[in-house]
Amino acid sequence: MSRDAPGQLSGTILLHGDHSVGAEVAPSISVTSTFRAVPNGDPEGLGAMNPDKHVYSRYSQNVSSRVEEVLGKINHGHAITYASGLAAAFSALVHFKPKRIAVTGGYMGCHGAINVYLKGRFEKTPIIRLDDEYQEGDLCWLETPLNPTGESRDIQYYADKIHAVGGKLLIDSTFGPPPLQYPFKFDADCIFHSGTKYFGGHSDLLCGILIVKTPEEREELWQDRIYMGNMMGSLESWLLLRSLRTMHLRIPRQSQSATEIAQWMSKAVTVPAGQEFDGIPGGVITKVWHSSLQGIDDRGFNPAAQMEGGYNATFSFLFARREQAEVFPHSLEYFVPATSLGGVESLAEQRVKSDPKENPLLVRLSIGVEEVEDLKDDLRKAFQSVAMAGL
Repeated sequence: MSRDAPGQLSGTILLHGDHSVGAEVAPSISVTSTFRAVPNGDPEGLGAMNPDKHVYSRYSQNVSSRVEEVLGKINHGHAITYASGLAAAFSALVHFKPKRIAVTGGYMGCHGAINVYLKGRFEKTPIIRLDDEYQEGDLCWLETPLNPTGESRDIQYYADKIHAVGGKLLIDSTFGPPPLQYPFKFDADCIFHSGTKYFGGHSDLLCGILIVKTPEEREELWQDRIYMGNMMGSLESWLLLRSLRTMHLRIPRQSQSATEIAQWMSKAVTVPAGQEFDGIPGGVITKVWHSSLQGIDDRGFNPAAQMEGGYNATFSFLFARREQAEVFPHSLEYFVPATSLGGVESLAEQRVKSDPKENPLLVRLSIGVEEVEDLKDDLRKAFQSVAMAGL
């Protein structure tokens, strides 16, 4: 079976990578909690794809096993799913048992999961910043592209830094799903995704995903999951398997549209008040973040080389005034004023409404699969509405 070409995601693997058999074209939703025992059944088959070896749905279930097989192949590793992104984040902490955690910025939920994990630790587990000095036993938790801005960070740099002391590197790649970036190429040890976002793609499921490099490590995670009890439900697994079938069509389109929109909006930043750029009034937008706008940094890091399949489809920008950021998400027609990201519909959010630590001037956009010119026109009209209201 073909593997992903550089910067591409194989639709063949997405549709046929689970080796499904039988007459069904679309898999059934299995709701059984337990399975009829097979004489002389092999207990080592727990978690296997072979339906004859399923014992209890907390161990394995046909549709969840199928979706994990596909996820492993498209991420070039060995995948395991969880009930939510934060369930996966917590499970990663239990697995790595870090002496210290290096993390700076990023999704508030992961910081919350880290805080909950630390409550159960008898030994003090300090939190350090990404650019502090590392020690043996540290876990580097690197989110890239970064939530909410969409800026890229240099995976290889932090991999070299943490591995030099014998630590581990986890990449939160939620903003950079396949085919946009493949963190194992840059020596990541574990890839984390909130599968709720781009893998799910339709704003209708919760899912967390961890991908590791070996089947042995995946087995360790699976053993932990049995007793933590944080597996995905059958319906969510079925929805995710459905969504994966269009992932190679959705994400490149979202990436291309977001890159065009971010670069278009960035040109309005330097336009003074009283003038406009392509219908965007000057003096309204003060900054736009996006991986495509970063350029090469002082260490030589080029986001384009890391994001070989395209740039992130979620990014943020700043308004000049707080009142503008508050009104803007509700002044749009096609963008839904809602949190989350990665779905086929475009979303707009004043991020401080979900994350109190964020700048109240910041609005985050998640670009969907609508026609890009319709989205630009929607944004154009909303910017004009905000400006005309004198906010």
